[in-house]
Formats: sequence, structure tokens, C-alpha cells
Amino acid sequence: MTGSLRAELLVMRKRASTWILLGIWTTLALVFAYVVPYAQYLNGSTQSPLQDVLPRNMVGALMGGFPFFGGVLALMLGVLAFGSEYGWGTLKTLFTQRPGRLHVFGAKLLALATALIAFVIVVFAIGALASYAIAVREGADVAWPSLLLLLRGLAAGWLILAVWAAFGVLLAVLFRGTALAVGVGILYALVIEGLLSALATQVSLLDSLVELFVRASGYSLVVGLGASADDAGDRGPGSFSGPFVGGEQALLVLVSYLALFVLVAGWRLRRRDVA
Repeated sequence: MTGSLRAELLVMRKRASTWILLGIWTTLALVFAYVVPYAQYLNGSTQSPLQDVLPRNMVGALMGGFPFFGGVLALMLGVLAFGSEYGWGTLKTLFTQRPGRLHVFGAKLLALATALIAFVIVVFAIGALASYAIAVREGADVAWPSLLLLLRGLAAGWLILAVWAAFGVLLAVLFRGTALAVGVGILYALVIEGLLSALATQVSLLDSLVELFVRASGYSLVVGLGASADDAGDRGPGSFSGPFVGGEQALLVLVSYLALFVLVAGWRLRRRDVA
């Protein structure tokens, strides 16, 4: 198989994978933010009032899925963006035909960041349609969140996904592939952060450690935008019951992780043989 044909097939595979991940993420966000709460409301549950699924609370309803479910899918997207290059043997060709490793690295990061914008906007668009449909069906007033809150939600959602995607990029570079990188990433999200976060409610000494986790910072950031802390503690494998931190600390931790993951991945890619 020629290098050009291999590259074209890889691009097609990446596009298909991106659409699949986007479809899964959109479905999960819609189910957890609207389908399940609205079904509980129709069944007379007092824990899911109608106002939670109306347009006014759209930002808070959608943001709850970003720290874990959206994050894990973004991690997989980050792994595929770089790890698949190793599997198909196209990375060495890119480095020999393009102007430098860091230039290629930066271009790929820019493409990944752009794809994450679509992941955020599509979910918010679907959420707006779902909340509007529920409001019309129930005869409720259609009042939308303020523009400032909406922009803050979009920015926070992108930042959380970007941190997880950068973590996926780092794992792909370290393990030079996709399978092990995805496995380690999901294992970390479920076992390390998930288990220690659960134990923190029983062992107070773990609080300071958990406050520095990506999940803790992500949930703290979205709770400040209207997401329910109670709902965060009842999301299956993505459950988080605290400790929560202030919005400024959460933002600082996430930005620091984003910079750290990108810098380490770029340094390792520049110094390591890709053959």
C-alpha cells in the first residue's frame, strides 16, 4: 500500500471515528440531561421537577455530562488523533515531508481543538431543541439563559473536553498507539479518579488529593454554572459526590493540566524516535 493511499484511508477512518464519537456523546448528553429527567417527571418523581428540563436551565442541565462522559470520549478522540498515526505508519512520513515535528504537532492540536468546538456546539444545539420541545408540550414559558451564561457554558464545556483530549494525546505519544492508550486512559478515569473520589467521602485525608483531579475540577466548574451537585453524585460510573472546589481554583487546575499535557506530549514527540 502506497503512503498516499494509506494516508487517505487513515483520514477517512479518523472522520468516521469522529462522527461515531460525536453521535455517542450527543446521545448520552440528551439522555442524561433530558430523556431521563423528563421521564421521571412524567412518572411523578419529585426529584425531577419540570423546571430542570426547560430552556432557562439548559446550561446547567447539559453541563453535568461534560466532566466524565464527554471527557472520556474526548480522551478517545485525542488518542485517535495521534495514536492511529503510529498504527498506520504515517507519522514518520509526515515528519519527513512537513516542516518539523512541532509544526505537525501544533497543526494536529489545532484540528483537534476545532473538532471539540463542534462537540460542544452540537450538544448545546440538541439540548436547546429538546428543552424547547418539552416547554411547548407542557405549555410552559420559553425563557432562555442569558447570553453571558451561555458563553460561559460553551467555554467551560470546551475547556473540560480539551483537557481530556490533551490527556489522550499524551497517552498516545507515550504508548505510540491507540489500544493501550485508550485502555490506560479509561482505567485512570474509572479506577484512579473514580475510586479515590468515592473514598474521599470516607477518608478525609484524600480530600486535598481529589481536589486536584480533573474530574473534581470539572464538576466544580459546571456546578458553578448551574449543574446539580446531587445529579453529579448519581451518574453511574461518572458519579462524583465531592469534594468540590471554588470556580477559580477549578479553572486554574484545568488550564494547568491542559498546558502540562500539551507540553509533555510535544516534548516527548520531539525527542523520541517514531520509527
